Amino acid sequence: MLEKIFKLEENNTSIKTELVAGFTTFITMAYIIFVNPQMMSSAGMDQGASFVGTCIAAAIACIFMGLYANWPVGLAPGMGLNAFFTYTVVGEMGYTWEIALGAVFIAGILFWIMSITPIRQLMLESIPMNLRIAMGSGVGLFIGLIGLKNGGIIVPNEATLISMGDLLRAETLLAMLGFLLIAILAVRKVPGAILIGVMMVTVSSILIGIIQFQGLVSYPPAFLPVFMKLDILGALDLAMISVIMSFLFVNLFDTAGTLLGVANQAKLVDESGNINNLDKALKADSSSSVVGAFMGCAPVTSYVESSAGVETGGRTGLTAITVGFLFLISIFFSPLANIIPAHATSGALIYVAILMLSGMEKLNWTDTSELLPALVIIVMIPLTFSIANGIALGFISYVVLKIASGKISLISLGAWFLTIVFLSKFLFL
Repeated sequence: MLEKIFKLEENNTSIKTELVAGFTTFITMAYIIFVNPQMMSSAGMDQGASFVGTCIAAAIACIFMGLYANWPVGLAPGMGLNAFFTYTVVGEMGYTWEIALGAVFIAGILFWIMSITPIRQLMLESIPMNLRIAMGSGVGLFIGLIGLKNGGIIVPNEATLISMGDLLRAETLLAMLGFLLIAILAVRKVPGAILIGVMMVTVSSILIGIIQFQGLVSYPPAFLPVFMKLDILGALDLAMISVIMSFLFVNLFDTAGTLLGVANQAKLVDESGNINNLDKALKADSSSSVVGAFMGCAPVTSYVESSAGVETGGRTGLTAITVGFLFLISIFFSPLANIIPAHATSGALIYVAILMLSGMEKLNWTDTSELLPALVIIVMIPLTFSIANGIALGFISYVVLKIASGKISLISLGAWFLTIVFLSKFLFL
């Protein structure tokens, strides 16, 4: 039955290989079940319910990806998008988390429509490559800033805005050691480096009395406080257009990059350059964002950590389904999720941020009219503490510089459209 569903022999793999690959992918991305509820609780959501929602949303997404697209890709609420949800939409703009979930749902529906029509291809091609790359790097810096703040490595300062924290404070010291441990394990290619780092800092915090151990296993917390709580009507507001666009485009480009990278690594590309079941994979990803909104999650997306499972031999959807079932089992480990402190996940956020900066090497550094708007996005996302504002300033800069340099014909319709949207937001909203 498994051979018929997943075509194991055709993909030169076996049940054992796929199960090992699934476990490897899960270990590398399991940190999200601790980090995401912590972030969402900062938006006012119940942390226990958010933990269950994270696990269920990830499980449904992974199983659907495996059965529908037969791809070895794990999915979960996206890093960066959850930070944007909490710190920008709820924290800075003042919307309730229910309305923010409504925006996630609308962005997911738009993503799904784009995935089943030629709009996706047209939109991907119409956004300048430098600006696409900049979005990912800018979000990386945003996550890194949050990690440094949560770990107490940087603190507010009236004279200089921010400054170095007290590095001898126990929590701050553990946060820095956690990052170094994750980095060392990653350099040595140890699977689950991030998860191991988070767990080691948590155990150390228990041993020195910063937090109290509350057990490992229990019945899952109540899920109803976040289930189906999205406010779609509240999100149908003119001021939310830039928020929805930010959710949509960051998710779109992140997903496209991740899936293309995993496809090449898993040898899902034929001799003609066609990628097997790419359309199905994109549909599975976009559908997962919609489902995630019902579960109380920021947009659910494909994880680049899936490459770890592919590296160990994962080639089919059986790998993704294995990841999904492991997320379901994780629901019973809520006591562990609830005691993990912010400084334990700080190192993980900083490490993920640095990985996301790697795309900057692909920037076009020779054309100033392309480079400067990209750098505006990268710098302004963390400095404005807003993904939406950073992207908006980048697009406006792009159009202005192209006009000023006599290259107005190079501005795509997509870039014009988004610039008008973002300008309208600043002028009228």
